[in-house]
Amino acid sequence: MGDVAVGARSGHDGEENRGRPEETAGPAPDGPPDSGYGYGAEDGRVTGGQNGGTQHEGVGGTPPATPAPAKKQRSFWKELPILIGIALVLALLIKTFLVQAFSIPSSSMENTLQIGDRVLVDKLTPWFGSEPERGEVVVFHDPDNWLAGEPTPDPNALQTVLSWIGLMPSADEKDLIKRVIGVGGDTVECNKTGPLKVNGKALNEPYVYAGNTPCSDDEQGGRFKVTVPEGKIWVMGDHRQNSRDSRYNQSDKNGGMVPVDEVVGRAIVVAWPMNRWGTLPVPETFGQDGLQARASAAALSVAPQGLALAGAVPVVWWRRRRAAPAETR
Repeated sequence: MGDVAVGARSGHDGEENRGRPEETAGPAPDGPPDSGYGYGAEDGRVTGGQNGGTQHEGVGGTPPATPAPAKKQRSFWKELPILIGIALVLALLIKTFLVQAFSIPSSSMENTLQIGDRVLVDKLTPWFGSEPERGEVVVFHDPDNWLAGEPTPDPNALQTVLSWIGLMPSADEKDLIKRVIGVGGDTVECNKTGPLKVNGKALNEPYVYAGNTPCSDDEQGGRFKVTVPEGKIWVMGDHRQNSRDSRYNQSDKNGGMVPVDEVVGRAIVVAWPMNRWGTLPVPETFGQDGLQARASAAALSVAPQGLALAGAVPVVWWRRRRAAPAETR
C-alpha cells in the first residue's frame, strides 16, 4: 500500500502540483519536450537546459539564430582572370599617364643609346605644364615624314597589343629619339666642323660619338644658323654624322623644328639590357652661365600652372569630404 502511494506521488508530481503557485512547480507540461528550455515562473527568463546553451533573456525565449555558413573562397584559377585584367588596366594607365618603354631601332644616338636598348620615358611631367629643356633626350612623333624611306619592322598581332598596353616597348616606328639642343627663342649655329653654339655659347659635347665632329661641313644642312620659334625645339642626334635630325629637315613644314606638342616625353633611364642600365642626365655644358637664362624664364612661366593644378587636387578632395556628411543628413 505504501509502495503504491510513493509511486503515484513521484510519477504524477506535475498533476498534483498544477495550479498550486505556493509550491515548487515541476517541468512545464506544455513546453516542447525536446527543446531543452525551462520556463521560470516569475520573470520570463529563459536559460539553456539540458542541451547546454548560452543564456538569453527576454520574454518569449527566442532561441539563438543559426550562424550563416562561411563563404567558400574562390579557387586560384577563378581569380586568375580577374588579376590579369587588373594588371592589364594598371599597365595601360601607367603607359598612358606615367612611364612608357621604347626600343632603340637605329644608331643615331650612339654611343649614348645603342641599337636594342630599352629606355623608359617620363610622360607625367608634361601633364603639369613641363616642356622640353636643352640637353634632354626626348621621344617625339615624326613631325613631317622624317622617316620616309626608312625600313620599319612588321610586328605580329600579339606584339602590337602588348606594345599598345605598355607591357612591351613601343612598336610604333613613327617615333624618334634625339637630344634637345635649342628651345623657343634660342639661336643655334654651327660652321664647318664646329663647335656647336647656342646663343653664342660654344658647347662642350663629350657625348658626341667618338670620331665625329659636332657638325658636318656640307651644304645639305651640316652648316646652319637658325632661331627656334616659340613652341618648338631643335634636336640633333649624338651620332652626328649618322643622324637625320633637324639639320637635314629644314625644308619641311616646320623648318626642321619639332613642335612641343609632338613630344611624347623625356627619356630618363636605360632599363635594358641590365649591363647598360643607367640614367640619362642633362650634360653639364647646358648649365653654363648665360645659356640657361631663356630656359629658366620658360620654367617660371609654366611652374605656377603646374603648382596650381597640384595644389587644387587636395583642396577639392577636402571640400568634397566636408560636403559628404551634410548631404547625408
